[in-house]
Amino acid sequence: MSRLDLFIDRMVSQRACLNHAAELTKGLPGPVFELGLGNGRTYHHMCSIMPQGDIYVFERAVASHPDSTPPDAQVFLGDVFETLPAAFAQFGATVRLIHADLGGHNAEKNDIFARRISPVIAPLLAPGGLMVSSDRMYFDDMTEIALPSDAVPGRCFIYQR
Repeated sequence: MSRLDLFIDRMVSQRACLNHAAELTKGLPGPVFELGLGNGRTYHHMCSIMPQGDIYVFERAVASHPDSTPPDAQVFLGDVFETLPAAFAQFGATVRLIHADLGGHNAEKNDIFARRISPVIAPLLAPGGLMVSSDRMYFDDMTEIALPSDAVPGRCFIYQR
């Protein structure tokens, strides 16, 4: 499969999974977290499908498209291993949806990172909350749920507390 096909599968799957997760969590209170802003495409999409809630972004440095840049008050700048615990101190286990697209192009490094970040992410999710990730995660107290039919298996994962 070409790199372009892999990219398209990832984008189609992210959109499908985010739409599905937004629908499944629409009745839950609490904020939404976007881990990794990048260009801001998924943040912008999340704002369009979840306009009623606060979406907080976690990023090392904001470099997104101007139309996809969150307000400063909703950005946690720095390393996620520092900013997520700070967010837990502020929000507790109240987050209804977390989306993460933090990996790079090296599958082995992505897996190591996912194993390290999973226990930092898990305490933030509210009961019934969802985690959507472009990488397989490692949670002891969450269940992987079925993808929507329009997602490509293995290109996105959804976990529920």
